[in-house]
Amino acid sequence: MAEPLNLLWLQSGGCGGCTLSLLNAEQPNLVDRLADAGIRLLWHPSLSEASGDEALAVLAACAEGRERLDILCLEGSPMTGPHGSGRFHILAGTGRPMIHWLRELAGRARHVVAVGSCAAWGGINAVGGNPGGATGLQYDGETPGGLLGRDFRAGAGLPVINVAGCPIHPGWLLDTLLGIGLGRFGMDQLDAYRRPRLYTDHLVHHGCPRNEYYEFKASAGKASDQGCLMENLGCKGTQAHADCNMRLWNGSGSCLRGGYACIRCTEPGFEAPGHAFEQTPKLAGIPVGLPVDMPRAWFVALAALSKSATPKRVRDNAVSDHIVVPPASKAGAK
Repeated sequence: MAEPLNLLWLQSGGCGGCTLSLLNAEQPNLVDRLADAGIRLLWHPSLSEASGDEALAVLAACAEGRERLDILCLEGSPMTGPHGSGRFHILAGTGRPMIHWLRELAGRARHVVAVGSCAAWGGINAVGGNPGGATGLQYDGETPGGLLGRDFRAGAGLPVINVAGCPIHPGWLLDTLLGIGLGRFGMDQLDAYRRPRLYTDHLVHHGCPRNEYYEFKASAGKASDQGCLMENLGCKGTQAHADCNMRLWNGSGSCLRGGYACIRCTEPGFEAPGHAFEQTPKLAGIPVGLPVDMPRAWFVALAALSKSATPKRVRDNAVSDHIVVPPASKAGAK
């Protein structure tokens, strides 16, 4: 029987929300999926019993090569401030900045995984002038580089795997770990931003419960309306790579199902869109952020045609917080 793969999980600048989301994994749960993948959790700051000197001993053994490190996961942004010193985040009990530990451990790991958009791009911590020097492991926003440099490759030959999201869906990470554990995860499984294609080959728009309103460009005017949120309320589901409305959260939910516009949290730079999240910037009445792969002229023509063909049922329901006109039935039409 093959030895289990050793996984070490560290946290840096962030809220711990990706771990909280991961604990909601169902069918299978976290423990069962790690077992399926043949992965042993060496240490996690929230889930492991070891703390203090015991935890530091695990990290030291990995850094020195005395303990095999197969998968290094980082949750949260590496903090490089002030002035590149990294001293805004000292690993407790060591006197060393976390970024020094990350560079050392990444050099030992066969796979390095950025868990969440903070670890992938810098995320929320990078807004407001980024005084803490937040960056991603191998990206700084959209720019390749980050803490480890654009040419970094882990021991198995892959760059940092960016499981982006704020927070991640537990399935995105668990399926990635399963692929690694089965030895079936290669460069062809990563998209242009080195995110797992198992969830970024889709858009949040796919499976959106408001798609009928989108098709007819029947837009919501306020947060409680049922209509499409793209035209007025800032939804970026047509630009965000993720399967949120197909692989539902906790088996039943998504941001859009909860009445919230997609803020594109799997994409680099989502945290600073240049406008309020609940607003849609427009130029000459046309939303600035259009669906990916759609030329502006096509969108304008399609929108005009769709609005002219909008059924009264769709138009009325779009600006209501409940169904006011149900779909007609053949029996009712007789």
